Amino acid sequence: MIKDLLQKISNRYASKWLVMLFDLCIVAFTFVAAYIIRFNFKLDFDFVTMCKQIPFVTLAAMLSFIIVGSYKGVVRYTGFKDVVNIIIGVNILATILIITTFFSRRYNFDSIFNVSGSIIYIHLLLNILFLVGFKLFVKSVYNKLMQDFETQKRVLIFGAGNAGMITYDAITNDPKNSHKVIAFVDDNDAKIGKKINTLRVYSLGNINQKFISKHEIEEVIISIQNIESSRLLQISGYLFELGLKVKIVPPVQNWIDGDLSVGQIKEVNIEDLLGRDPISITNPALEDEYDNKVILITGAAGSIGSEIARKATNYNYKKLILVDSAESPLYDVQQEFVQKGLKKFDAVVADVRDYRRMEQLFQTYRPNVVFHAAAYKHVPLMENNPFEAVNVNVNGTRHVASLSVKHGVHKFVLISTDKAVNPTNVMGATKRIAELYVNCLKGKGKTKFITTRFGNVLGSNGSVIPLFKRQIDNGGPLTVTHKDITRYFMTISEACQLVLEAATMGNGGEIFVFDMGESVKIYDLAKNMIILSGLRFPEDIDIKITGLRPGEKIYEELLADGENTKPTYHDKIMIAKTKALDIQAISDKISNLCAISSKSQNLEIVSLMKDIVPEFVSNNSKFEVLDSKQ
Repeated sequence: MIKDLLQKISNRYASKWLVMLFDLCIVAFTFVAAYIIRFNFKLDFDFVTMCKQIPFVTLAAMLSFIIVGSYKGVVRYTGFKDVVNIIIGVNILATILIITTFFSRRYNFDSIFNVSGSIIYIHLLLNILFLVGFKLFVKSVYNKLMQDFETQKRVLIFGAGNAGMITYDAITNDPKNSHKVIAFVDDNDAKIGKKINTLRVYSLGNINQKFISKHEIEEVIISIQNIESSRLLQISGYLFELGLKVKIVPPVQNWIDGDLSVGQIKEVNIEDLLGRDPISITNPALEDEYDNKVILITGAAGSIGSEIARKATNYNYKKLILVDSAESPLYDVQQEFVQKGLKKFDAVVADVRDYRRMEQLFQTYRPNVVFHAAAYKHVPLMENNPFEAVNVNVNGTRHVASLSVKHGVHKFVLISTDKAVNPTNVMGATKRIAELYVNCLKGKGKTKFITTRFGNVLGSNGSVIPLFKRQIDNGGPLTVTHKDITRYFMTISEACQLVLEAATMGNGGEIFVFDMGESVKIYDLAKNMIILSGLRFPEDIDIKITGLRPGEKIYEELLADGENTKPTYHDKIMIAKTKALDIQAISDKISNLCAISSKSQNLEIVSLMKDIVPEFVSNNSKFEVLDSKQ
């Protein structure tokens, strides 16, 4: 019942005029107190004159508070800016009293305007003390009453600097938050052992099982702006091993209206532990690039294609064409766009392998920009089905790219992969052949052909992150093919931003690659995901080494043999400088590869692929026999 009553109270706010009335009562009280203090707590003053002055002082106070608007604040949320407003208001009041006193003495006005200077200054100090104190007292009582009915988590704040103090204020000023800050943690030796807001600052080394048990710590909030990912990984790993939950304060640019709220403090996720800073791209030219354009996206139901489509909706496009052969996932994307109220788009079920169907789409919609994301991407499956890999990844690309030339598409962007670099599997080789075919079309017609090449995408369909999550949900173990296997990672948002940027930056014939920092060990990634799930490794969930799959590399590369890079305007984006091609010879070989029958033997298909891509050397695969023959 008491909780319900408090909840009702929390949903109501005092009238601003009631706040004004309380403030004026305090001003009147402090004026009397100023007189008493001035005369050494004796009533040796003209009591009648003081009583006459009280209405004038109250009226001047009302004018002062109206000027600064201090009475409009919600008392329970009183903050630093409200305190400053109160101080300004009472100073205006004191100034009014000094001015009226000066003119009263000079021109012999009524005594109600003549207030002793010492009383004015005492009154000023008392007003600051009582007005600020009253509001902070009400705020404190309210917070205490509300928090007594909530189960509070005892937390530490990592970072005893400005960001840490802002986080502390956000927590303590939110009456409905369920956190209680116990102490600060910091790397700076100069701060260790000191106190901030009565809370002690500890080093990370002080945080151990004994400390956690003694203070009943449950969470640590990392509040350091621009913290390096490698340091974040070290801190998080240490705290995870102690069984603590770890949260992080977002970058200041993500704060709502420049202010941090408790709701914005989020749990550390796997994207925060990539070991590099997120790649950010801001280019106003993107708006002009897609303004009033018809944009066609193949593979629009996939992770990359659908995210490109979402980002494209931020621009003033003319029409968005979503093409995919997967009916159910495409329907999901369509319904998502409908729910958002988007209308300038069509979802089309079509297969890039069907040339006539694709030509019909080009004739109907006349696209200006084409993003080709349709592809088979699973390495083990494509190793066993090379015909399908060629038919979709090579022949499908050939259809869409050729139609782009035929119908005068302005720009064609191919979504490639780092597995196309010195490929060791069928899937990677087909993507490299797709890159080569697109390169062969450079200068044919007005279409500008651009390729984007990036590593593994976190959270995409079939990627390692969803696999690990499913394995954790099922109780483990997590399966890793090799303890030393490494991969480059980026978020879906980063990957798709690169694609959109490449379409704007590219002049035709480029292969854009990211500076993705250091590659990540999959084994370490698996351990971090177990700990992020609140479990222990290996006590709760273990990791099983299963051995490399057919065609799988231990590490990936972003550049092929004979390639190097040249910079662009963005320090994280580079252009791969490729070797000169015998365009006619490669075009003929790709045409022969695409002409193969589904009845062709796998060895024959892969042999043709190796002829087109000499650096294609199979690894842990039945096709290694072709390399030994070469």
